[in-house]
Amino acid sequence: MPDERTAGGQRRYDLAKLRPNAFHAGPGGRTTIAYARVSSPDQKADLERQGQVLTMFCSANGWSFEILSDLGSGMHFHKRGLRTLLDRIIAGDVERLVLTHRDRLLRFGAELVFAVCEIKEIEVVIINQGEEPSFEEELAQDVLEIITVFSARLYGSRNHRNKQMLEKLKGAVET
Repeated sequence: MPDERTAGGQRRYDLAKLRPNAFHAGPGGRTTIAYARVSSPDQKADLERQGQVLTMFCSANGWSFEILSDLGSGMHFHKRGLRTLLDRIIAGDVERLVLTHRDRLLRFGAELVFAVCEIKEIEVVIINQGEEPSFEEELAQDVLEIITVFSARLYGSRNHRNKQMLEKLKGAVET
């Protein structure tokens, strides 16, 4: 029996009544966390798209969920959303972790997080698995990522040094 009928004769149902267990936190108050990440501010549109994909996927499966997102390199653990995710995984608050792609969590070290999820009996769902890259392709991707990160750090540190030098020169000229 529908909860409501529209003026056009459409039947509307309350999914929470039809599938009550799907719209509550999982066993023991655990929930689904969807995680999105991009590397740089110019990829904000991609971050929003990831959020939309995660929202549609989790909603389609009827899961009660929360989205955590980060803007930063996938090479380190110093991101607020990732730290929150790790804290909640360790605390046992997470039933399921949903990602759009495997590398959205971390470029290196994701396997460690997945192993902790396995120990904590957390289901890991990766929406876009794609084809498994060959060993050579994976190695080439890793090397390119490392070169990119170190190049960015090198040029960033040079830029910082240049700014400091310009400030010192301005100070010397003004005195």
